[in-house]
Amino acid sequence: MSDPRQLSIHDFTYDLPADRIAAEPLAARDQSRLLVSRGGQLADHTFAELPDLLPGDALLVFNNTKVVRARLLGHRETGGAVELFCLEPVAPHRAIEPAMQQTGSCVWKCLVGNGRRWKSGAVLISFEAAGQPALLRAERLESGPGYSLIEFHWEPAALPFAEVLRGAGHLPLPPYLNRADTDVDAVRYQTVYAAHEGAVAAPTAGLHFSDQVLADLAARGIQTAHLTLHVGAGTFQPVKADQMADHPMHAEPIQADRQLLEQLLVQLGRPIIAVGTTSLRSLESLYWLGARLVREPDTSELQVSQWDPYEAHAEEVPLRAALEALVAFLDRTGAPVIAASTQLLIAPGYRFRVIQGLITNFHQPESTLLLLVAALLGSGWRNVYDHALAHNYRFLSYGDSSLLLP
Repeated sequence: MSDPRQLSIHDFTYDLPADRIAAEPLAARDQSRLLVSRGGQLADHTFAELPDLLPGDALLVFNNTKVVRARLLGHRETGGAVELFCLEPVAPHRAIEPAMQQTGSCVWKCLVGNGRRWKSGAVLISFEAAGQPALLRAERLESGPGYSLIEFHWEPAALPFAEVLRGAGHLPLPPYLNRADTDVDAVRYQTVYAAHEGAVAAPTAGLHFSDQVLADLAARGIQTAHLTLHVGAGTFQPVKADQMADHPMHAEPIQADRQLLEQLLVQLGRPIIAVGTTSLRSLESLYWLGARLVREPDTSELQVSQWDPYEAHAEEVPLRAALEALVAFLDRTGAPVIAASTQLLIAPGYRFRVIQGLITNFHQPESTLLLLVAALLGSGWRNVYDHALAHNYRFLSYGDSSLLLP
């Protein structure tokens, strides 16, 4: 495996006209266009046709994270507007799911907008919960590089923080949409199978799936599975470094249960197709977690760092052995799920261990998501993007989709 640390992000760019960025979702999820790249051959379809275009023995793996209303728009007690963007919980819980059930008060790492004049005092947000008036108070504890620690208190104190965000917050639409969220976004910026709250950005490849497409997949006998990666704000983070060695990947929490691991073991030798880059990174991260357990059976360090796959390992661990090591970890610890974090960077030079295909949208120039597509397709990524541009495909989060089968 070659090392992508010396790659220049400027080699992974293309001209994206502003009018090609989809500002709104289509009226029907599954009527988006679908560009199929099969062994380098390109064909135009609609997403509703997906079940007929997949290998009949494929397993589709979905990310069932649910987007939270992480943008909070409040006012200082003196009247000035302040925007808070909740990034990740700090206290009393660092894990997303217990943090969402916390009552009364909590501390989160946040981005702060219009905050220069906010020297002290509270930011207040009035909202409704269960038809009753409620109040959220935010106070800044300290500031770090690019973020602040914000302590939240709310009344009624019995509300879980998830309910506070539902009542007081706004959906964190991608910044390039440059508009406020609407009632339409409340439905369409979630997948129809979203289950576990914690993401601050949607796993957008899944936005094209409708109940009808899922029913058609089942009718064709195509298997499906789910995992959870709570997408972080780092998904919008531009690559500012000239070389990838100087770009820090954000860490994101992933969860995979025994059922998924057993489905993957049964599926070995047949196509495993990731729905979205977050599912793909999670699946490949599971391999590296399992490989570490094979080498270090007693390790409790369930995390994948940015460069782990590119370090020299004396012996390649087979995928089956890696997955069986994860199952054995669940048996040994009694844990209900594999709960880990990943900073995995997938870029040209990476060799895929788990997946044989990807369903994904069209990504921004000079982004880590485009690097991932280039790792999967090689130089053929340019043919895919040139075709999409020439044939009026819609780009980015609310844009059209692609099925990439290298």
